[in-house]
Amino acid sequence: MPQVTVEYSDTLASGFDRKGFATALHAELVETAAAKAEACKTRFVRTEDVAVGPDTEGHAHVHVSIALLPGRTDETKARLTEAALDLLRTHLRTGEERLHTSAEVRELDASYRKFEG
Repeated sequence: MPQVTVEYSDTLASGFDRKGFATALHAELVETAAAKAEACKTRFVRTEDVAVGPDTEGHAHVHVSIALLPGRTDETKARLTEAALDLLRTHLRTGEERLHTSAEVRELDASYRKFEG
């Protein structure tokens, strides 16, 4: 059920331990949000360009979006976003670029369905 999308600047690819991050985040989802480990899914989306304000160079970004079925408290969601940011600090090495990180937890819409084949 947890659907995680991590968008990150392509310039971070070599310094981002994506597998380690996903494994640690899945463990956090199990502990904090009572998710089942086998239901946690994370996909990484590399972005080629990032612009911050008037700057089109010198910046890198990572944004973690966690989508859960409804029912978690605001406190649980806040703990998960803080955990995601903490995990980025330990699984990401940056170069000269200024790094912008963010995370959010949202509820999946009632229309959410899944298929396993």
